[in-house]
Amino acid sequence: MAKARRKSAPRELTTILDFVRFAVTRFTEANLAFGQGTHDAVEEALFLVFESLGLPNERFESFFPAKLTDAERRKVFALIEERMRRRVPAAYLLNRAWLQGVPFYVDKRVIVPRSFIAELFYSDAFQGDEPLIDPGTVGSVLELCTGSGCLAVLACDVFPVAGIDAVDLSADALKVAAINVEQHGLQDRISLMKGDLFAPVGDKVYDLIVSNPPYVSAKSYKALPAEFAQEPRIAHAGGADGLDIVRRILAEAGEHLAPEGGLLCEVGTGRAILETEYPDIDFLWLDTERSAGEVFWLPAESLQNRG
Repeated sequence: MAKARRKSAPRELTTILDFVRFAVTRFTEANLAFGQGTHDAVEEALFLVFESLGLPNERFESFFPAKLTDAERRKVFALIEERMRRRVPAAYLLNRAWLQGVPFYVDKRVIVPRSFIAELFYSDAFQGDEPLIDPGTVGSVLELCTGSGCLAVLACDVFPVAGIDAVDLSADALKVAAINVEQHGLQDRISLMKGDLFAPVGDKVYDLIVSNPPYVSAKSYKALPAEFAQEPRIAHAGGADGLDIVRRILAEAGEHLAPEGGLLCEVGTGRAILETEYPDIDFLWLDTERSAGEVFWLPAESLQNRG
């Protein structure tokens, strides 16, 4: 006989720490998948409990002893159970995700924001003594496959004088991006464009092109956990080997880069394929704390002086 589903929080759960511990146990028992803004059951539990209570996502310990009201207990318990039973990413349940400490609105019209590019923006690659490109000289940025608009928003911070054109094929995704652009007050710096990669920008040339395109192979897409399968297919599927869109970006980016510009692109596990297929291109692979060889940088000259 199936075990009856509990409809209310156990009476023993009274404090924030109680609910965090309970959530970790439930998530672990349910063998949930993570990686959509959090990396394990503990991070997911902390995010869900603290975000649902409107608490800051830092200094967790100072809030742990606090007791929840009856209404808060019901709310948090219901979210924990929904996360477990329906395997809905916590970011969708709360319509919130964080990237580099910046909050973004999200729903199922877009992939949950996560990109190694965001980390690279704030690393030595752009903030060090010898950056790939001087952020202060970047006057124009093109972001392809913008989704929620998170990288476009962060680009406004990293490249303080740049105007950003953010392109996506999905009208639904651009509606979410518009919410984030407005919430961050960046309507005067970010232009959202609907279309297929470079099509909406015509002959325009940029100092920097950034893209976190779909790069999941057909085989890998079929094996995605339930949480990831709830994200838009268009945001994941990159063709048979995952690199169909990356190839198109490589083919066309040179025509849209200023001579001193460059292309920053995330490709997942496609490094070996690209290096074999493009032996004449000297990709510079950039590592982050959680990735190795999943993002490349190419100066404009590498894309403009081929063959």
